[in-house]
Amino acid sequence: MTFSKRHNFAVAEPPITIREDAPEGLRYAAIINAHHCRLSYSQIRTVVCKVLLTAPDMGNWSEVPNIRDEVIWEINHCEWYKVYDVIEALVSFIEGTYGYQDTAEYVNSMNAHFVDAGIGWKYEAGEGIVYRGENSFQTATKTTSQVLEETGYQRASREISEAIADISRRPHPDVTGAISHAAVAIECVGNKILGTEKTGPSPQRYRMRHRISAKPLKAWLF
Repeated sequence: MTFSKRHNFAVAEPPITIREDAPEGLRYAAIINAHHCRLSYSQIRTVVCKVLLTAPDMGNWSEVPNIRDEVIWEINHCEWYKVYDVIEALVSFIEGTYGYQDTAEYVNSMNAHFVDAGIGWKYEAGEGIVYRGENSFQTATKTTSQVLEETGYQRASREISEAIADISRRPHPDVTGAISHAAVAIECVGNKILGTEKTGPSPQRYRMRHRISAKPLKAWLF
């Protein structure tokens, strides 16, 4: 454990300023954190090449510096959203190769970097990399879905989960879909309270998707 963690020294959590990007620091962290979790650079190269559909340079045979530098070059020159694909693939590889403890260490290190760098994404077990909002947003969405599920509003809870999934899409969040699912969740709760539940999806939902413009709402969602 590092000095700062042992003594609980930390700055205030920075605001989220990055969503549709993968800064150089994140690209480096994806690789070096995986290496710290027992993956060799050859193993990391296998994962990176599979995700990016690039051929490994078979002329590079030494772990350091050749294969290490090759992997870092590849991750530094791919599209921003592919970096998150690589991170998810590395999580799966670590889990299948070394098990839970190393997987948890990698996930925790990447989530810590997301927070420290002001990146609006996080890794969730069973879901992959999903949308991360400010603390108030995180608490509200998690609590809302859980409370709806526990109080018998299962469909509304599913719609909230779908809304979060839509806002988490890469490379472009489906803001309109997220709003639509959230509106349907409200409709489901209202219908149940009024005793007017419907088994099928509301036709208003589909009309809504065409009426809602995402542009005025982007600032609020961010």
